[in-house]
Amino acid sequence: MKVRTSLRALKARPGAQVVRRRGVTFVINKREPRFKARQG
Repeated sequence: MKVRTSLRALKARPGAQVVRRRGVTFVINKREPRFKARQG
């Protein structure tokens, strides 16, 4: 599955987690909640 460039940038941030739920990729960041994203 292709991951969007924006997700890749968010993934590098401290505290970021990449989660897949029901085929949708999410980036969740508990430490910095504004850095959230979804794809799919």
